[in-house]
Amino acid sequence: MHAIILAAGVGNRLEGLGHDRPKCLLEFGGETLLARHLRNLGRLGIDDVAICTGHESAQVEAAIDASLARRVHCRFNPAYREGSSVSLWTMRDDLRSGEDILLMDADVLYAPAILERLVVSPVANCFLLDREFEDGEEPMKICVDAAGRIVEFRKQIAPELEYNLIGESVGFFRFTPDRAARIATRSEAYVEAGRRAEHYEEILRDELLADPDDFGFEDVTGSPWIEIDFPADVERARNEILAKADGS
Repeated sequence: MHAIILAAGVGNRLEGLGHDRPKCLLEFGGETLLARHLRNLGRLGIDDVAICTGHESAQVEAAIDASLARRVHCRFNPAYREGSSVSLWTMRDDLRSGEDILLMDADVLYAPAILERLVVSPVANCFLLDREFEDGEEPMKICVDAAGRIVEFRKQIAPELEYNLIGESVGFFRFTPDRAARIATRSEAYVEAGRRAEHYEEILRDELLADPDDFGFEDVTGSPWIEIDFPADVERARNEILAKADGS
């Protein structure tokens, strides 16, 4: 299994808390998010890790601890200020590695059991869904119909869409080699069509809706995690999520 970590973003919404460094180098409990990712992956036997860098890329490369993951390489996205679709496109060769792929947002603090749930899941092309979330424009939502099929994956849900269950995406995904290769091809089509400002999730959505029966999800409701986007997220991560994620 091959892990891809998307860590190119600037983190403008942190209002100075992370502008001088990538969000993946924010520390919680004396350990950066990046170090936590590599440690958690290593414990699951996943040592092949590719990191998409952009903002302050040299800091990310300098922070990689080889003892936590033996085979780590970085790919620099010079257009990191554009949409994250370009970051996914930057990782197209890794998506075509011929291995199962874990695709991970770098700015997530989480309990290791969440990642393990994804790795051991019998669902070959798997999303992670949390039903307990604060609705609004920010969460990336997953909608599931009565048959258990994912019917939407987007921040904005059409009012007329029928679904039985809705949750927030954790930002971690698992794909088969064939599916990952198709995602790589879609990323190329996005870039060639000038859709560089799009979020990478739109590419995943296109692939999902083209073949929904080949996808599924794991429900991780109740497991501690948080995506770090705003200063309030940093405070909540440190004051509430960290102890739960670390099991203390």
